[in-house]
Amino acid sequence: MKTRRLGSSDMDITVLGFGSWAAGGGQWEFAWGPQDDAASIAAIRRALERGLNWIDTAAVYGLGHSEEVVARALEGVARRPYVFTKCSMTWDAKGRIGRSLRADSVRRECEASLRRLRVDAIDLYQIHWPVPDPAEMDEGWSTLAALKKEGKVRFIGVSNYDVDQLRRAADLAPVASLQPRYSLVHREIEQDVLPWCLRNGVGVIAYSPMGAGMLTGKMTRARVEAFPEDDWRRRSPDFQEPRLSRNLALQDLLGRVGARHRTTAAAVSVAWTLLHPAVTGAIVGARSAEQVDGFVAAADLALTNEDVGEIERFLLEHP
Repeated sequence: MKTRRLGSSDMDITVLGFGSWAAGGGQWEFAWGPQDDAASIAAIRRALERGLNWIDTAAVYGLGHSEEVVARALEGVARRPYVFTKCSMTWDAKGRIGRSLRADSVRRECEASLRRLRVDAIDLYQIHWPVPDPAEMDEGWSTLAALKKEGKVRFIGVSNYDVDQLRRAADLAPVASLQPRYSLVHREIEQDVLPWCLRNGVGVIAYSPMGAGMLTGKMTRARVEAFPEDDWRRRSPDFQEPRLSRNLALQDLLGRVGARHRTTAAAVSVAWTLLHPAVTGAIVGARSAEQVDGFVAAADLALTNEDVGEIERFLLEHP
């Protein structure tokens, strides 16, 4: 699978990486509903078999459970992938989620992630979400830089930062990467964030390139109505009218484009994100090995000018 250098790091990552948000399972605030650990492990191993060389997770996914599943999936794997995780989203004994970038909190999170992942160093440690207080953000980023010097993490990055926040962080320590939401459903970062990253050599690993499942080719109104109560998408405007009809029509279009290439809507949606010159790779989540097989073709899918033009016309006509 094709690789690209991730920002200022020394890591050449495949254009697709495995996202393990859903592997956290159900019964927490941002869950995707129940998930079988064995299926998650099978999906991760299939992704590695198909050539992906990095896994993205976070401490908060399943309140630590996703990191534990990733560690189990990598038991006995001969060629270990890069493992990326995140800090700043914390939880209490009752599972209530908050955010902290205080130095002591970041250090506790890092040590806990190292234990759950069963590694000596985290390949990429990222701030999951910013906090309102700029001074606290500086404290957190400076702590990540210190953890890098101490060898507990190899490279440091941020997620969900805007340009002003990126500039502020870069003034304190180099930013290897940004992880933003980016898909045909959400293009907000095209105006300023992606150009800034391109100019400043910051790698971009896009999350939710399939619109949180909306653009997989498998989404239907009936499926949306049947989402489990603990699936966060029940609360998302993208899965409610009037956006639902528009997004389902977009999915249908991607399916038609995919058919011309003998592939899936999922592969088309991911391949589209990889067209932007600022994007290093895309995080693709899967809950089964079969779902991995449905999107992995995106790595080699060459969309034509006709394909892209057809998609762009739809977006102009249905903003």
